[in-house]
Amino acid sequence: MGRPPDPARRERTLARATDYVLGHGLVGLSLRPLAAALGTSPRMLLYDFGSKQELVAAVLAEARRRGAARLAENLPPQATSPEGHLRGIWAWFSEPERAGYVRLMFEVHADGLVHPENYPNQAEAITGWFNALNTTFRDIATGPDDTVAPTLVMAVIRGLLFDLTTTGDRRRTDHALDRFCELLWH
Repeated sequence: MGRPPDPARRERTLARATDYVLGHGLVGLSLRPLAAALGTSPRMLLYDFGSKQELVAAVLAEARRRGAARLAENLPPQATSPEGHLRGIWAWFSEPERAGYVRLMFEVHADGLVHPENYPNQAEAITGWFNALNTTFRDIATGPDDTVAPTLVMAVIRGLLFDLTTTGDRRRTDHALDRFCELLWH
């Protein structure tokens, strides 16, 4: 009989694998180099996660969990204003320290267009923001079930992040966010 699974080891491995993917991305991810970087073996990765696909799914879920927790910890109180909340979201996501999260988000979106079977929960990750954003931006929403307002906010943030990531033009993208806020609230 084989050794029983060790949940603590799996969690440690997941944390380190998530750090690795945030630093290196998913493109060309191979179990052998990943295992070497983590000080384990490909066999142990498969033992703990079942397959490379399940490992990647766990890493993406952990990255989303970390990102959401850190965003919640670092945003100004929601009571300030919806505009302040939007500016806080932009400030947090656009910081250079978040580059790994932003690159991973775009990498998953792009790969998901070609290989949607690899990311069965991708739509849930996007729609999961609707309730939080709808509550925050109720002054631009048309009702409690409005998904257009949060979709618009997410599209602008994603577009500006893509622009910032590819061009590095912080001044222009910050000004574009300022203009978006003006259009919504002034």
